[in-house]
Amino acid sequence: MNYEILYTFVFSTALLAISPGPDNIYVLVQSMCNGKKYGIATVAGLMTGCLVHATLLAFGVSALIKENEKLFFIIKLFGALYLFYLAYRVYKSSGDISISEDGVPRKGLLQLYKQGFIMNVLNPKVTIFFLAFFPGFLFSKELNMVVQFYILTAIFIIVSFVVFSGIAILSGTIATYIKGHPKLGSILKWVQIIVFTSIGIYLLLSDK
Repeated sequence: MNYEILYTFVFSTALLAISPGPDNIYVLVQSMCNGKKYGIATVAGLMTGCLVHATLLAFGVSALIKENEKLFFIIKLFGALYLFYLAYRVYKSSGDISISEDGVPRKGLLQLYKQGFIMNVLNPKVTIFFLAFFPGFLFSKELNMVVQFYILTAIFIIVSFVVFSGIAILSGTIATYIKGHPKLGSILKWVQIIVFTSIGIYLLLSDK
């Protein structure tokens, strides 16, 4: 078991969770409009949805790799290229962070949990991201590949839940800081570019 790979995965997951994207911005807005515990309910829904994508990935990709190990390199190459594409998309974006509360309806805890879950499960980009991100972090030659995918998923969910819940709890402070520092969006834009590019390079250089 290669613990160095797991540590890298934890660090990469934390950076991705902190980097501003649709999910954590959504959690921020819901927390501002409905309250902190409602933001955490949204996070719980999003993280539960990750289990669906992880299951599809664990059984689908592991079966493909067992059939033909050369596919592992193809999958890693696809993952790296997709991450480079995401970095390019961020580079072409404006970098502005929109956290407007206008027109955001108030909803109950269960409603926000369901909405977070459905939003995650029905988003094909999440499946593509999991396919791009996870295979390059398989950490053991002896442990069953499906088990490894679920361990990585558990780590991903725990780290993301902690970061996203922190965003929900500190939503008021974060929103005030963002509004008071208009250049922050540009800085975080480049943080995202560096994160996506670095993980892409790691996937290309990592060994099975």
